[in-house]
Amino acid sequence: MKYRRLNLLLAGALLSACAGVALASNELNIVNWSGYVSPDALKSFQEANGVKVKYDVLDSDDSLQAKLFGGNTGYDVVYPSSTFMAKQIEAGVYEKIDWSKIPNRTNLDPELMNKLALQDPGNQYGVPYVWGTDGLIVNLTKVRKILGPDFKLDDWNLIFDPAVASKLSACGISMMDSASDIFPILLAHMGRDPNSKDVDDYLAAYAELQKVRPYITQFSTSYLNDVVSGDICVAAGWSGDATVIQQRMAEAKLPDEIIYITPKGATGLWFTLMGIPKDAPNKDNAYKWINHLLSKEMAASTTNHITYTTAVLIAKPLVDPTLQASNTVFPRDEDIASAFTFMPIEPKVQKVMNKYWLRFKSNG
Repeated sequence: MKYRRLNLLLAGALLSACAGVALASNELNIVNWSGYVSPDALKSFQEANGVKVKYDVLDSDDSLQAKLFGGNTGYDVVYPSSTFMAKQIEAGVYEKIDWSKIPNRTNLDPELMNKLALQDPGNQYGVPYVWGTDGLIVNLTKVRKILGPDFKLDDWNLIFDPAVASKLSACGISMMDSASDIFPILLAHMGRDPNSKDVDDYLAAYAELQKVRPYITQFSTSYLNDVVSGDICVAAGWSGDATVIQQRMAEAKLPDEIIYITPKGATGLWFTLMGIPKDAPNKDNAYKWINHLLSKEMAASTTNHITYTTAVLIAKPLVDPTLQASNTVFPRDEDIASAFTFMPIEPKVQKVMNKYWLRFKSNG
């Protein structure tokens, strides 16, 4: 859900310095998405603790899960999405968090912790790193020209209503190539349980998808450049990507206005978590690292760097003022309250989703 934006690369020199061989007690081995940690956080942690950090790049949640299930990963801290971590907790691959070793735990947003407890009862295994939403990234300038100034832009009709999508196909519609994002969103839009376990719900959603298939320009999780270039005017995507697009448009002095829409009641909420594998070789350093990232200064640095929302509530005043003011980066309370949380998907449901998603992409 979410963090497949792999275009933010860490400084090569910093990573090179992190990759050296050292005694186990002076090492920390983490695996995370590319560019998904602030270089300042890495540098300051190493300097303060005398610990060398080796940063492996995560290419997918599935590959991380396979490594964890296989055991002996050598990792001290991993960064799964919340839905995958729930499955991994059931498999017993994680160390139970000793919260007494994380003094900065008091900085975490209690409301978000309550939402996470739906997947990790008692918050025993996962520590929230960043979070975000699924929504619509819209080139307002182009869309207004097609739909008119009075058309209400507040729900998923832009891509799920054939009457609307048929018009917007002229300026390009992008849909995330992710069945586990699109099906729950569409179910919520249809007034059904976004985390339904009823296969019939997914068949009904597939029937709705078929109606708009002729109007979908592309299926992509790498749509940023296409929106910036003007080839796509509506993209189902992730909140952090919307912010990056807006920044790039401003830097290039492009005239079109980009907005991010979180449809009420049909916006998905997701988390990137931090977990410590049971067989982590450097658990003390893992706790130090997690505590470091939960300081308000490092949490703010994280949001400034990757433009996703920190779970540290008191960090917001330290975030770049432009990001602070953005409802995309810091959603309004009412948007969070009405959002649903993506839950783990049962194997039988996943199988159905994947089957019909492939059929949908190949023209139904």
